[in-house]
Parts: sequence; C-alpha cells; structure tokens
Amino acid sequence: MVDYLANTEINSQRIAAVESCFGASGQPLALPGRVLLGEGVLTKECRKKAKPRIFFLFNDILVYGSIVLNKRKYRSQHIIPLEEVTLEPLPETLQAKNRWMIKTAKKSFVVSAASTTERQEWISHIEECVRRQLLATGRQPSTEHAAPWIPDKATDICMRCTQTRFSALTRRHHCRKCGFVVCAECSRERFLLPRLSPKPLRVCSLCYRELAAQKRKEEEEEEEEEQSVGSPRQPAYLAGAICGASSGDDDDSDEDKEGSGDGDWPSHVEFYASGVSWSSFHS
Repeated sequence: MVDYLANTEINSQRIAAVESCFGASGQPLALPGRVLLGEGVLTKECRKKAKPRIFFLFNDILVYGSIVLNKRKYRSQHIIPLEEVTLEPLPETLQAKNRWMIKTAKKSFVVSAASTTERQEWISHIEECVRRQLLATGRQPSTEHAAPWIPDKATDICMRCTQTRFSALTRRHHCRKCGFVVCAECSRERFLLPRLSPKPLRVCSLCYRELAAQKRKEEEEEEEEEQSVGSPRQPAYLAGAICGASSGDDDDSDEDKEGSGDGDWPSHVEFYASGVSWSSFHS
C-alpha cells in the first residue's frame, strides 16, 4: 500500500483533480490521511444496459460517477465506505467476461474490466483496502447485502407470475428485496427496509409475504417477552408494512438516474480500445 503518500503534495493534487472533475455537484474528498490509490473506467451493469463509469479507489472509500467528458468532467458522484464492501468474482461466459460484484448493505451491482489482469488488480487492491479499513475501525465484515437488480433485458415476462409480458405500455418494476423484474400487479405492496431507505419500498408479492411473516413473528416474540415481565403492549405486527398499490413514479428508475441525460458516452465509441490501459494504480 502507499500510506506514505498521505499528506503529500502529489496526493493532494490528485484528489483536487478528482474534486474538480465532479465540480459543485460532488462532495469534498480531501481528508487528513486519505490517499487516492487508483482510478479507471469500468463497465457497470445498470438497469437498462451496461454503461462506462469512472471509478476512484481511495484507502477508505470507493467513488464512482458518470462520464461527461473523460478526465475532465464527471457527474452523479457515489461514495461507498470500504468497510461496507464485499466483493464476489463472477464466472466467465462467452458474452460476459472479467466481471465481479460489488456488494454493500444498501446497493449491490456488477462491474467488468477490460482484461483479466485489470480485474485482478482492482479486486486485489479493493480487498486489501477493505481489510485494512476493517482493522482500523474494528468492524466485522458485512454479512447482509442488498440484492443486485436483474437487468431489464434479462426477461420479457414478469419473473413472479410468469404471465404478464412487458411492452411499451406494460412497465417493468424491480423488487427492492430480491431484485427480480416484476409487473405492477406482482409488486403492489411496499415494505419498510431500513437498510435501504427510511421510506417503505416496492417489493414483490412473495417477498412481501415473507417479510410480513418475519415481522409478525418478531412482534409476537417481543410481545410474549414483555408480557412475561408484566409489561403488555399493543401488537403492531405489520408496523413495517404498507399495503396498497404503488404509484407508477415511485423512484423505480434510480439505477438510470446516474447517467440520464448526461452525455454518457457515444454509442459508437468502444469502451476499451486495444492497447489502452484504462486503470492505473499509484505508487
């Protein structure tokens, strides 16, 4: 690792350059002891299609955003604390190579690199940073992760009822618990998922039943425990659930907000040109 770069002029200049590229829309990134270890373009699998995203690896956070003008202007900055990150390498297929999943409690998604070597560099550097950050904070590795959203193009029919066929008039929705692509009828309910949002979120019918049953069981156990010590209370086994139809504009396209209308990347330009290294790690 390059801890010796902390508080050096070159490190400060690198971080300032990143802040400048994100502009006023991004958060300040310079902190005492923070080191920018590497950067590069990775392909992120979003809801509708795979898109290039700029990634910056610091010794304590992972930052990524949409590309407006490469190495000059980025937007839609996302910051992930590394102590929350777990990586999962994914198997190779003819259509999908050099992929791995970045998993956190709030969001999980798949990225891919230009080559096997580049993928291994990213994974090894991130895992080492995560290990050091967990040691520094005294935290245990996270065991609960958000389900990655299945891309829209993966299915033409609802993955729950298997009857509804999607079209220009029949929208796809995503269950926030399992990540499945579902129809409106199969995702009418919402449930409070505190790890993801303070507001109840859209869930599919199967996940709703499972979550409601789990909530009911927990409430009943708490009620029995309190009654045993002489402190009864009013049952509220569905306190975390809200039944009813979800509106059609309930933030169901949050995956696409990262790059909507941002001049993302010309479709005729290859993400990775032969012989060009998109990732670099500082030393």
